[in-house]
Amino acid sequence: MRGAGRITRPIWVSHWPGLLAAGLLVVLVFGTLVAVALRAEGGRGLGPSDWAAIRFTLWQATLSAGISVVLAIPVARALARRSFPGRMALVTLLGAPFILPVIVAVLGLIAVFGRSGVISKAIGVFGFEPISVYGYHGVILAHVFFNLPLATRLILQGWLSIPAERFRLAASLGMGSRDIARTLERPMLREVIPGAFLVIFLICLTSFAVALALGGGPRATTVELAIYEAFKFDFDLGRAALLALIQFAMGASAALIAFRVTMPGDMGTGLDRAVQRWDDGLVQRVLDVVVVTFASLFLLLPLTMVVLAGVPGLTTLPASIFQAAGRSLAVALGSAVLTLALALPIAALVVQRGARLVEGLGYLTIAASPLVVGTGLFLILFPFIKPSDLALPVTALVNAAMSLPFALRALVPALTAVERDYGALADALGMHGLTRVRLLWLPRLRRPIGFALGLAAALSMGDLGVIAMFADAQGATLPLQMYRLMTAYRMDDAAAAGLLLLGLSLALFWIFDRGGRVDADT
Repeated sequence: MRGAGRITRPIWVSHWPGLLAAGLLVVLVFGTLVAVALRAEGGRGLGPSDWAAIRFTLWQATLSAGISVVLAIPVARALARRSFPGRMALVTLLGAPFILPVIVAVLGLIAVFGRSGVISKAIGVFGFEPISVYGYHGVILAHVFFNLPLATRLILQGWLSIPAERFRLAASLGMGSRDIARTLERPMLREVIPGAFLVIFLICLTSFAVALALGGGPRATTVELAIYEAFKFDFDLGRAALLALIQFAMGASAALIAFRVTMPGDMGTGLDRAVQRWDDGLVQRVLDVVVVTFASLFLLLPLTMVVLAGVPGLTTLPASIFQAAGRSLAVALGSAVLTLALALPIAALVVQRGARLVEGLGYLTIAASPLVVGTGLFLILFPFIKPSDLALPVTALVNAAMSLPFALRALVPALTAVERDYGALADALGMHGLTRVRLLWLPRLRRPIGFALGLAAALSMGDLGVIAMFADAQGATLPLQMYRLMTAYRMDDAAAAGLLLLGLSLALFWIFDRGGRVDADT
């Protein structure tokens, strides 16, 4: 029998692994939060600089999300309207910044928008002063760089959800571009934009590496950067804990609002025909070409600068960089394994028992930023052991928890489909426990498992969060070493290290994702 929302056949896989994984997640998120809350009681309260950090965090997240969404609308519209060589490659490329190491992108933005960057040199020819990418405008610029592709993908899905028959009907009624925008496109945008804005707002709210590299100072310090400074420079654990509580409260509030806001609504059904537009003219075509060209340059030019600057220095990198790369690989692979070890049992529990509360706990880590969890772990470990001794395993664990929502988003629908299509047959064959997992689940879940492993490994490879709090000089990962090179103004070495980091991150994602696809097709 099947019930609404869950499968009600007898238990076919033990629910204990899922409960243990969910319990570990609860301890990791809420246990560290309790540790933070207990320590925060001894703090001196918030000073003027802390309130300034709170205001700047909210302001920059709002502005970054707003700019990203506004700029994404014409880009998504152009991609939805146009068919041109390389379009699919460009749409795929829009997903690249999500797995791109933040510190690499920051280095590329400095190479383009910094005082010695391409744009400063270009305007210097006309007698203008060089521009600076550091400060609040640099933080917003970097956030737009990362989130413009995400906003474009979200809004593009809304455009593609409008059936082609709607446009054919509009053409038969003699509607022009303004009429189609009023009756079809604007209602869709009203459904899509709030959700896209809130998702990006939440991402910008918990961004640490961007503020660390480009922010700082009284006018460009986020709450997470203030937590880091309280640890590293003041060692004021009470103040850091209080700020961590505030950060969690802001993230949890934004996440709750985001989950309640609907994403694209139902625009009706069609026959899945390719969209053909009749409200097309020369002006629209030119504008679409200009928009797509500028968006492509904005995304590709910083990465191109990193590659061009990094290639000459690859052979002269010091041994410490390659040692840091080895530590990053170990953390990334450990994080990927931990992500799957948490995600698969939780997904099984959700599908088997309809445990939506457990699934919600899996998504809770979106609100609990890595620095907040890291703060709690630091407070727990500090009295008993030197935190730097556990820097790598703690970083892998926290990164796995941060990757868990994306893994669940890939695994839960896929596992639901497997059980819907093959579950009754497996029951009839008496296929339960590990046998069911090995013979039914794994062969048919290799695509989402490969994607989840690749995403977790790539995100962990480029992470510059918890490791910055825990690691000492001998335990740095590649992103941390790269940041240290940048702060020492060794930009050539930083570019070479960034190219190495970029290559390793993309290689990890490709190996896992492609491996899952190849195995699934054989």
